[in-house]
Amino acid sequence: MTPPAAPDTPPAAPDTPPRAPDTSASATTLGTPPAPTPRAQRAPDTPDTPGTPDTPRAAPGPPRRDTALRIAVVGGGPGGLYAAALLKRLDPARDITVWERNAPDDTFGFGVVLSDETLGGIEHADPTVYRALQHAFVRWDDIDIVRRGHTLTSGGHGFAALGRRTLLRILHDRCEELGVRLRFRTAAPPAAELARRHDLVIAADGINSTTRAAHADVFRPRVTTHRCRYIWLAADFALDAFRFDIAETEHGVVQLHGYPFERPGPAPHQRAGHPGEPPTTGASTVIVEMREEVWRAAGLDECDEQQSAERCAKIFAEALGGRPLRGNNSAWTAFRTVVNERWSHGNTVLLGDAAHTAHFSIGSGTKLAVEDALALAACIEEHPTLPDALTAYEAERRPVVESTQRAAAASLRWFEELHTYLDQPPRQFAFNLLTRSRRVTHDNLRLRDPAFTRTVEDDFGCPPGTPPMFTPLRLRGLTLRNRVVVSPMDMYSATDGNPGDFHLVHLGARALGGAGLVMTEMVCVSADGRITPGCTGLYTDAHTTAWRRVTDFVHDQAPGTAIGVQLGHSGRKGSTRLMWDGIDQPLPDGNWPLVASSPLPYRAGVNQTPHQLDRDGLALVRDQFAAAARRAADSGFDLLELHCAHGYLLSGFLSPLTNHRTDAYGGSLANRLRYPLEVFDTVRDIWPDDRPMTVRISATDWAAGGTTADDAVEIARAFAAHGADAIDVSTGQVVPDERPEYGRSYQTPYADRIRNTLRVPVIAVGAISSWDDVNSLLLAGRADLCALARPHLYDPHWTLHAAAEQNYTGPAAPWPAPYRAGSRTPPTGRTDAPRPRLTLTGTPKP
Repeated sequence: MTPPAAPDTPPAAPDTPPRAPDTSASATTLGTPPAPTPRAQRAPDTPDTPGTPDTPRAAPGPPRRDTALRIAVVGGGPGGLYAAALLKRLDPARDITVWERNAPDDTFGFGVVLSDETLGGIEHADPTVYRALQHAFVRWDDIDIVRRGHTLTSGGHGFAALGRRTLLRILHDRCEELGVRLRFRTAAPPAAELARRHDLVIAADGINSTTRAAHADVFRPRVTTHRCRYIWLAADFALDAFRFDIAETEHGVVQLHGYPFERPGPAPHQRAGHPGEPPTTGASTVIVEMREEVWRAAGLDECDEQQSAERCAKIFAEALGGRPLRGNNSAWTAFRTVVNERWSHGNTVLLGDAAHTAHFSIGSGTKLAVEDALALAACIEEHPTLPDALTAYEAERRPVVESTQRAAAASLRWFEELHTYLDQPPRQFAFNLLTRSRRVTHDNLRLRDPAFTRTVEDDFGCPPGTPPMFTPLRLRGLTLRNRVVVSPMDMYSATDGNPGDFHLVHLGARALGGAGLVMTEMVCVSADGRITPGCTGLYTDAHTTAWRRVTDFVHDQAPGTAIGVQLGHSGRKGSTRLMWDGIDQPLPDGNWPLVASSPLPYRAGVNQTPHQLDRDGLALVRDQFAAAARRAADSGFDLLELHCAHGYLLSGFLSPLTNHRTDAYGGSLANRLRYPLEVFDTVRDIWPDDRPMTVRISATDWAAGGTTADDAVEIARAFAAHGADAIDVSTGQVVPDERPEYGRSYQTPYADRIRNTLRVPVIAVGAISSWDDVNSLLLAGRADLCALARPHLYDPHWTLHAAAEQNYTGPAAPWPAPYRAGSRTPPTGRTDAPRPRLTLTGTPKP
């Protein structure tokens, strides 16, 4: 029986570095062809039109799919071989040549892991290959996590692995059987020559693709090198399960990723014409990884392959039972993420690692390459011309790849920051590791291993039947009944700073919706500190009265719900139009003067240049914050947040991109912190001692030379030392030329790092949209509260609906009496991501 989902844990063989299985939330039962995949909506530019064989590409008219194509495949890894076999199987008349510079039995790795989902696609596309794979696979269900003498096991994960050499032999045999020409020990001709003499060139030549390099001006690759070193080794015995083992050495943390890929017994596959192979004792892939500075401190940068294997075997002697490790042209390397803006150029198309890479810790390299091959073959069958087929191929595969790369990036960062998690309780640490990429979640893990998940919930303090999000949290004298926050969202609907009926209904509705804490939008401390004429304020007594109307409603009609105020000053981003009239655009008339840390306009030539605050201006603004804090206390707010994010005034002091001062308030990070801390201290002295105070920061500017993740830790450390009860961790919006890495929960790693480095409470924000994500973040110890914005615009009762969907009826999410009749869960459906191509259309030609 297929497990609930394929996990994203073990690394497996890459085309260049090692890989591990995917964590797709949906698995295909083996033996059942998957349903056709919906077509992706995004399409790249149409490639140039290819010509006919042996002619320049300028020849008129691309070949149609009913024309026998001449195809060149550069690279004899799994992706290139599988593409060749599928294309030949679908049309035996095709002339297909694979160039591979190495010998047939050369391979630079050990085990390969494929998910059940991918195997289902292989079975449907080519049963012959599937049967050979099925015979060779080693299957297991458990993951062992070993740290500080504790071994915790989680089951129900359903892995399948085989040796990379075995996989290549299966594909060699299939290609030869079908009539694909395999040229081993032969470098492919130059990319331009291949394109001139073939109808289609498939560049499957790996992470160091020469084809990609030859057309770099078209493909526009971006290659990012990461901060850990790893080496790919093997042990000549079969581990019982996938194993994560963490060693704390005198030089730093070292981690092992290991899994079996060959069972003891007869050789799993023998190549025709070769002598029989001796029985095996089984084998396991072992990847050893550590941060660059640990690798150098340990002297491993000076070790050769044999010395490295011996040192690693000594570090993990207990895991290996004292047995040795061996290499296979193994070398320490840093993982590189490859992203291409385009995947095709004329009649040349990228496939596998040549087009994209994803960190080996989610095991996606071979899987993605195989799925690329399947999709490419299918698109060629489905579309009348090659340009159409290549356009469809990229449109179909790019969303799947981008989703995988986001998950891989989260997993990669987790291992880079592994040392920050070592003091977590054992079960929380294990849960954190298993859910690191966000593809395995709390709800998913409850299906795989309910007993293990229940023990993690018990350690977290969840009463029976209570999801983590419905456990309380105490900040000073305030106890929040659950961990859901309605994030601050500017409504631009005030008149002269006064909140009106709209704010009463808006905030009141979300308070009735069950969240533990409802935050106001940024409430401005002066008229000149507003972003737009529609922003609210707390700079007159009339504002206090208006806000008191809102807080009284929340406390009276939604007892148990806390309401917080976010105080801020717009700085250089002020005097602009309402968002829907032109975000960040200056007013057509009636503009007011701006102040900032430095005289730098938000957009040169668009926004006005602000005045740099002098000593008197700094004192004036500080006094405005103090007066607003007094009014906030009188208004009845339960919590106050100081807005030091998103490029507004206090954020402008923190970022080196916006603070160019040369006095005591500029230069070093300590100096840039000086004024925001002075404001914080002034407000904290005024704000009632029993009421908590938080600070929102931008943990990165998403721009070169700006605030970094390391800076964010120090900024959070400083505010915590001055009495902040929690850090609200957002990112960006500081400079207009930022390049955010958007995606699900994309800002939460910054909150995670601050929390687990400083051990201070954090509020995580950033595309958190499901209650499953909230539960996962909390249970893994990456956040203490989760703030959601757009989901609460879509559904004011998001928290109550989350409780209903989880069958929770406890005190942390009470339905208001008038709404109880609507507390039943309506039918619903969801999909997490585009599904990969798993089917071929058409039938093989005789």
